[in-house]
Amino acid sequence: MDRALISSRKEVDFLVRRFYDQVRKHEVLGPVFNHVVQDWEHHLVHLSDFWEMILLQTGPGRGKFNPTKVHREVDAQVNHSIEQSHFGHWLELWFATINRYFEGEVADFAKEHARRMGQMLFMRIWEARNNS
Repeated sequence: MDRALISSRKEVDFLVRRFYDQVRKHEVLGPVFNHVVQDWEHHLVHLSDFWEMILLQTGPGRGKFNPTKVHREVDAQVNHSIEQSHFGHWLELWFATINRYFEGEVADFAKEHARRMGQMLFMRIWEARNNS
């Protein structure tokens, strides 16, 4: 299969949807996401907005997102059970999805940004637990 460049909302949305198809079925991540996400279509559109802003610097995203707040709230909803390994599984699926369908600078940036974001989010969750 030929891999594409990520150059528009169409590719970002495709990436987000293929990725979360895998997350929802994952033995570790699926139970967390399926417990927390009540409206998957809304969630997928929201995340496509986020990744469009990050990857293409377009879309309705500026000022709309607070990933730290959301991930701290999710951790609380699942009894503070999110571990660093959850982010590892998330990154494995994210990288595999990108590598399967996409190539190029934006695809590489998507992987690097996700890696850095995962590290930061876990640290913010850990800090929130220790400050509670």
